[in-house]
Amino acid sequence: MRPLVRRILTGLVVIVAVYCGIDPLKHSTINGFPDFVSHRVDVPDRRLIPDVKDLDNLLTKSKVLFLNRLQGPESLAFDPQGRGPYTGVADGRILFWDGTSWTHFAVTSPNRSEMCETKANSNIPAGSYLMNEHICGRPLGLRFDKKTGDMYIADAYFGLLKVGPGGGLATQLATEAEGVPIGFANDLDIDGDGNVYFSDSSTKYQRRNFMQLVFSGDPSGRLLKYDPVTKETTVLERNMQFPNGVSLSKDGSFLVFCEGAIGRLQRHWVKGEKAGTTELFAVLAGHPDNVRRNKDGDFWVAIHCRRNWYSSFISTHTMLRHVILKLPIPASYQFRAFIGGTFHAMVARYSPQGDLLQVLEDVQGKVVRALSEVHEHDGKLWMGSVLMNFIAVYDL
Repeated sequence: MRPLVRRILTGLVVIVAVYCGIDPLKHSTINGFPDFVSHRVDVPDRRLIPDVKDLDNLLTKSKVLFLNRLQGPESLAFDPQGRGPYTGVADGRILFWDGTSWTHFAVTSPNRSEMCETKANSNIPAGSYLMNEHICGRPLGLRFDKKTGDMYIADAYFGLLKVGPGGGLATQLATEAEGVPIGFANDLDIDGDGNVYFSDSSTKYQRRNFMQLVFSGDPSGRLLKYDPVTKETTVLERNMQFPNGVSLSKDGSFLVFCEGAIGRLQRHWVKGEKAGTTELFAVLAGHPDNVRRNKDGDFWVAIHCRRNWYSSFISTHTMLRHVILKLPIPASYQFRAFIGGTFHAMVARYSPQGDLLQVLEDVQGKVVRALSEVHEHDGKLWMGSVLMNFIAVYDL
């Protein structure tokens, strides 16, 4: 290499290093997060990552329902009478489909104001609600207690809540666990005794900063249990990287929960000789969101995106990741690179033993994309997405 070229390249490296060090234009993805740390995320052995693909792109046959009438329907639930779905949306409301129209069912925030109210057919992007979520609420995981008809809600800002069959303002049940505030309640399930198992995705980052949570690999996530008798919340697992979906097994002996950053399902034993222990259930082809059990005991996993070489590389190269995040590149572009360039869709069905049984995809995101949850009900898969403005339904 010629001396002049070497000096030019050296100068460019120095300029980039200085820029990343001081971020003079304040345009980086992590601007405003002075304590941001890039944590290593251990990528599973390639031999364990399933390579099964849906060559027929079956999710492209899904029906898109309620386009532009819902923003960010993360979780879907049907009440004990089979009515619904119910879903939480970006403006903080929980809505109910009565068969002819969407009606207001419940809210999680007692502080709602006019800034939270939107038109039912609004086409405002889901991301535009982020900065007011801590005021308006953001209901994520929804579950019904089949005995009482009460709905339990994991709200990203207001913790674990419950509302009766008639709806209205939900009552807070838990906002902290063992002295540490719940920072990002995400999903939940309920056992036969009324105990609620739920995830706290991060005690450091709120949902409105979910991109920084994704990029950091923050290991402050927890799996929690709320006891309705003692009204205490205990920590079952801690030091996890973006725990999310939670679903109990059919016999109630264990629960499965998602670890989004690593891309795997973990099994936590609730009963039996292994009670209180956690073990690997399945390594996934991508990064999961929610998990839901069907009536046969299988688990449907909504996979937000498949793994790609870029996300795997920066997961283990923390210094390089930090430098890239300091560049004047918008967070939305960084996120696109992380998910492989385009939004797409994938769902996977696993047996109670952790065996992969079925994969459905829309690899180009032509119909379905960025899935948050897949819920099997009456021979159909109902699919929601925290980032999209519709619900998709696929006939099994």
